[in-house]
This record gives sequence, C-alpha cells and structure tokens, in this order.
Amino acid sequence: MVLKKALTLIPFLLLFLLAATPAYAEQTYTLKFASLIPADTAWMNIIQNWSKELEEKSNGRLKLKIYPGGVMGDEPDVLRKIRSQQLQGAFFTGYGIGRIYPPARVLEMPFLFQNTDESDYVRQNIMADIEQGFKDRGFELLGWPEVGFLHFFSKKPINSLAELKTRHIWLWQGDPMGEAFASAAGISPVPLSIMDVYTQLSAQHGSIDTVYNSPFGALAMQWHTKLKYASHVPLTNGIGSLVVSQLFFNKLPADLQKLIKTSGNIAAEEINRVSRRDNKKSIELLKQSGIQFLWHWTDSEKQQMLEIRDQAAKTLAESGYIPEKYFLQVTKILQQFRQQKN
Repeated sequence: MVLKKALTLIPFLLLFLLAATPAYAEQTYTLKFASLIPADTAWMNIIQNWSKELEEKSNGRLKLKIYPGGVMGDEPDVLRKIRSQQLQGAFFTGYGIGRIYPPARVLEMPFLFQNTDESDYVRQNIMADIEQGFKDRGFELLGWPEVGFLHFFSKKPINSLAELKTRHIWLWQGDPMGEAFASAAGISPVPLSIMDVYTQLSAQHGSIDTVYNSPFGALAMQWHTKLKYASHVPLTNGIGSLVVSQLFFNKLPADLQKLIKTSGNIAAEEINRVSRRDNKKSIELLKQSGIQFLWHWTDSEKQQMLEIRDQAAKTLAESGYIPEKYFLQVTKILQQFRQQKN
C-alpha cells in the first residue's frame, strides 16, 4: 500500500522539480556592429531590419547591437576595437577594406569602371578570392554593399585638372590609394580623419575646401551644406563590406553561422539596390540645394586621367598594396566583358 502511494506521487514530484529547477537556456550571442553610416538613413534602416531578422530567426540566440554614425570612431579605430574584441563586426568602406585585405581595392581603382554592370561582372568573377583573402586575415565577409560612384565636392569651382591642383583637397588620412593617386596627379592633399571633415569644412579658415564622397554620402553626412560645386564625372565606384571577426563567427553554432552569412549577403544586396537608387536621387537633391555639377572632360583630359590611374596602379604594385597581378586580372576580365557586350 505504501509502495503504491509512493508510485502515485512520483509524477507530482517530477513536476515540482521541473518547476523549481531553472531551465538551461541556449547560449546567446551579441554581435556589436559599428558603421560610419548615420542613423535614420535608408542604409541604416536596412541594417536595423537585418538585426531584427537575426534575432527573430535565431529565436533570440543571436542579437545585433548597432553603433551608427561613427560613434565608435573612424574605421581604423573600429578595426582596432574588433581585433581587441570590443566589437565583433562592421560596415567598412574601401578605406577600411584596405586595412584588412588591400588587393580587394583593385575594384576601387579610379576611372576603371564606366557603370555598375561592369563593376558587378568583375566583382562576381573575383569574389571567391576576396572572401578567402578576408578569411586569411581573420575576418568573415558577409556581404559587399557598395558606397557608390564618388565625386569631388568643393567650395570653389573645378573645371580642369589644373584648377583641381589649386584646391585644398581632403585625403582620408593613411589611405595608400588616395596618396598614390594624389602623387600621380601632382596634387598635395590635406590628410584628415573622416571624423574631422565636417568641422574643417565649417571652420572659417578650415584646412580643406574640397572633398570626395558619393552624392548620398555628401547628403547623409551634411557635407553638402558647406559646399557649392561638384565634379560631373565620378572618380570611382566606392566599395563597401559587411564583416565579422572569425573569432566571433567560429564560436557560433553551424545554424547561426549559416543564418548570419545568408542574411548578411541579402542585406548587402539590398543596400546596393537602395544605394544605386538613392545616389541617383541625391544628385537631383544636391542640385536643388544649390550644388553645381561642373567639369565635362575633354578627350585629352580623359587620356590624362587614365595615365594618372596607371601611374598610381604602378606605385601601389611596387609598394605591395595591390600587386600588379590583381590589376592585370581585373582589366582582362573587364576587357572580356566589354567585348561580349559589343
């Protein structure tokens, strides 16, 4: 009789123990993610949506904590914080990419691509090598959201290369590509962190009067409020990347690795789509704000710019920043694409 009573109590004891003992929750992961992109922009809204998707599809196991608008500093600062594990990921422009895997910046060589069809085709053909280059340096490349075609913006008119040489042009401090191009063009730029650009443009006797950015970037960062002119012909198609440290990525379970890779790539493609749309719109908005687009190149100037580009490529090859084989590979793929189109 006693045994029978004891057996009937066992289910109730088990229920009591389950209720009294805290359940072992699955491990959660927080990806601290930084970007220069200002908050409340279309691009940052996509990042926010990506964050929600990660949390929802992982059932709260993977969360994205976003630091927009340069609150974590310039891209070299963000890179240092990732390597010291204060951050785990970021949206880097070509400048930051060059501090991880410099050869990838062959896609940002000035006056190389005439349109996004060309840049897309070349990128797709070399992306496997770029992804491996990131891995070899401790990063996982999630996506490739481009910044868009970069233009010169200035307080003073620019109608020729000779006129450009008289301007006080900002150079993103420590950028080997910018330094090589400026040297080849005979320009003496003013090196500054991107965090100091707006302040120097605003100052009555600031050190710079000319900058470069995409049309959307010039608007989003409010640089356009201090400028009056822009170059009609863009310099290059600015690249970008969504990256996460491999140290963080390798800690994730396989299902979360797949989730962040797949969703990150989709978010990057969405930024690309919006970037191309918004950069076109931004040109019109800049014109409406009073910015005048100048400098339609002559054939002679076009040829001169190509010679400057090739000299810069030679300098970058000699320094090892972008070895010559990468430039030759990209130009060969580009020529094939143009022949196919013709």
